[in-house]
Amino acid sequence: MPLGPGKYDAACTAARLATKARGALLIVIDGEHGNGFSCQAEPAVLLTLPELLEDIARRIRADFRPDK
Repeated sequence: MPLGPGKYDAACTAARLATKARGALLIVIDGEHGNGFSCQAEPAVLLTLPELLEDIARRIRADFRPDK
């Protein structure tokens, strides 16, 4: 994960502050500055990201299962 601000850092900051969150991960697809992401979180919160992202991936896959 790159250190320092990403190209969508200002938008990530706005989302984190608006939600009063301890951390935020913003993923942008085909945005004004192209694809990219910004992550703002303290180390303890960063350690929760893999499990959270895996859960999100499972939910996306389940939503597109042919048996639905």
